[in-house]
Amino acid sequence: MANLNKVMLIGRLTRDPEVRTFSNGGKVAKFGFAVNNRTKKGGEWTDEPVYLDCQAFNRGDYGKLADRVEQSLSKGKQVYLEGHLVLEQWTSQSGEKKQALKIVVDALQLLDGRGEGGEGGREYRPSSRKSSAS
Repeated sequence: MANLNKVMLIGRLTRDPEVRTFSNGGKVAKFGFAVNNRTKKGGEWTDEPVYLDCQAFNRGDYGKLADRVEQSLSKGKQVYLEGHLVLEQWTSQSGEKKQALKIVVDALQLLDGRGEGGEGGREYRPSSRKSSAS
């Protein structure tokens, strides 16, 4: 049986990225992300936001994606991202089992030129070649 775990979203950051560096030189950038689901209530269309937690890494196949997120993204920026779902599970200090579905970002593209950088349309896709502008 075939499996596919791929997410493609367009939305906005809900908070600035938080970056953590590991002792082995790896890095992770975590950020909040929101997308809208359009639903019709009565005769009116409304947007219902869906809030997600995302992570971008500097390691292995992911290249320097966490660096790009740290340098280019901030709250309110609109981006297209591709990634995959990961279910994180842990036990709280009170002994309660918890879990959260997160998105690990594999590639992203800035969609608006908000702010001083004006980087609308720049794409970051890890590979052996350099990132290209779209």
